[in-house]
Amino acid sequence: MIGFLQIDLPALLVGTLAAVTCAIVGNFLILTRQAMLGDAVGHVVLPGVLLAFLIAGTTATWVMLVGAASAALVTVILVEFFRRVAGMDPSAALGSVFTAMFALGVVLLEQTGVSRTSFDVHHILFGNIEGAIWPSAVAGPSALLDPAAWSDLPPQITRLAFGLLVVAGAIALLFKELRLVSFDPEFARVSGLSPRWIGGLITALAALAAVVSLEAVGVILVVAMLVCPPAAARMLTDDLHTQVMLSVIIALASGVLGYLIAAFGPALLGFDLSLGAAGTIGLVAGLFQLAAMIVGPKRGRPRTA
Repeated sequence: MIGFLQIDLPALLVGTLAAVTCAIVGNFLILTRQAMLGDAVGHVVLPGVLLAFLIAGTTATWVMLVGAASAALVTVILVEFFRRVAGMDPSAALGSVFTAMFALGVVLLEQTGVSRTSFDVHHILFGNIEGAIWPSAVAGPSALLDPAAWSDLPPQITRLAFGLLVVAGAIALLFKELRLVSFDPEFARVSGLSPRWIGGLITALAALAAVVSLEAVGVILVVAMLVCPPAAARMLTDDLHTQVMLSVIIALASGVLGYLIAAFGPALLGFDLSLGAAGTIGLVAGLFQLAAMIVGPKRGRPRTA
């Protein structure tokens, strides 16, 4: 029991918090046809986060956010430059910039010595969910009711909880506007709303989700959770409220089932090993999406003439 509380419970919390945070904002990336923007955001924030860490010497949430926002701003400027000056297609410009930014981040990792800390290429790509340990849980189940023990929870959990509150709060507060822009941007513009401003908000929330999740779960899981649970939910319903709730349920199920399979599945089959939690969670989310594509009542079946 103590081993589960110290090792498995915090890892479960990290995986599920990251999955839910990304899934909530991912609904609006899907609806506004910006799913690949999540992939881009997950990559472009890396050099900004690394430079912020090098300058400030801390992984405090506000430092990471400043670095991510700076990287996102540079990315927007470069994309617009390529579009307007070089005449590149917007998707080609975005693809060029975000791969170059990620490559810059990898170079910074290797050349500054940061790769010898918790920031390394493997963890940035695949995460380090298993590194979330709760030492105070040595007291047993009583630690669950001890506020002093809560203060010893892994910092990733605090960061992810903050991100989840901000993302969920912003979407709940502006749900009507987000829905209008997502389904009818022209009517939203006539009504006085700015689709560009709302789109910027969605991008900012996606960047926040990526920043708070990146160190813990890696780029791969961030992208998977931004896309798979919302896409699966979209195939099951036409109601946006229901879609968001279903995406949260699918993200939770992916986080819990993925971690349990990674940690305990091989042992149950007689193998003395474990699987990477982040990758397994992403795989389970992909299987949920595949199932929704096959049996989903709304968009899973091909139309006939």
